[in-house]
Amino acid sequence: MANLTATYLGLTLKNPVVASASPLSKKLEGIRRLEEAGASAVVMYSLFEEQITHESLALDHFLNRGTESFAEALSYFPDLENYNIGPEEYLNLIRRAKEAVSIPIIGSLNGVSAGGWVEYARKIEEAGADALELNMYYIPTDTDITAQELEQNYVDLVSEVCSRVSIPVAVKLSPFFTALPNLARRLAGAGAKGLVLFNRFIQPDLDIETLEVTPALQLSTPAELRLPLRWVAILYGRVPCDLALTSGVHDAQAVLKAMMAGAKVTMLASELIQNGLKRIGEILTDMNAWMETFEYESVSQMQGSMSQKAVAEPAAFERANYLKALQTFDNRKLY
Repeated sequence: MANLTATYLGLTLKNPVVASASPLSKKLEGIRRLEEAGASAVVMYSLFEEQITHESLALDHFLNRGTESFAEALSYFPDLENYNIGPEEYLNLIRRAKEAVSIPIIGSLNGVSAGGWVEYARKIEEAGADALELNMYYIPTDTDITAQELEQNYVDLVSEVCSRVSIPVAVKLSPFFTALPNLARRLAGAGAKGLVLFNRFIQPDLDIETLEVTPALQLSTPAELRLPLRWVAILYGRVPCDLALTSGVHDAQAVLKAMMAGAKVTMLASELIQNGLKRIGEILTDMNAWMETFEYESVSQMQGSMSQKAVAEPAAFERANYLKALQTFDNRKLY
């Protein structure tokens, strides 16, 4: 049997299939089931910056409500033991998960400003998380913000968080940057031990009858693998941090391609939501069978073997592939 052991963020994992942030990790039972199904680690569902801000404002309101009404109110506080706020529940789930499972638990923070991030990064570490994923989800709509300013904000945030925690930090990015390799290198320099490629922006839809903007969540498809696969292959060996590939991971072939491109692990959720947690075991079985057929002894043996640095035609990952792909398609019979 092939050795599927992987390493990520300094953690030794039993295989390269990690459950990414999703509703599957919102409850302790879900985390247990992910471990039983074969996941090598679990990224917790994200704690959003808006949650932290909202709950902080709500708590402040309750703490100060009525303080000017009568003197006794100055010593009055709500019963905090029964006052459950979202972030605290999140931290409690991490604590319980660490007691219940043996696989690494990776916390996830979703936001764009330092604010409560630094405080909750420390709290997530104190709760027992093995690592932390910073999910950079931000669409700049202000016409005065430059690309340089936005990227510097990202770098500063990562630097601030990394300086306050001792657990490894990974950064989950979107693909929409002018010079992604440069940003990747700067984030690594700021302390990031890993990069997760890529975040999937949830695109809103328009209801033309009610004239409202409506949320429209669509699960990933196998076709989405190509974008992160390309960038993992380009960044491999060029940035001093681990690469995790997410988006479009639906079968064993996707995991194998990711390893060959240079990823340390793959992360998936859509496939599990659509077809059940049994898919983890099926993917691992198919991986093992393929590796034995092609005489691969371990995952590490194949990592980076088809990165830009390793292939005979590195330009295939760049613009040259564009013209070649179009010519190949044009030469097919279209009738």
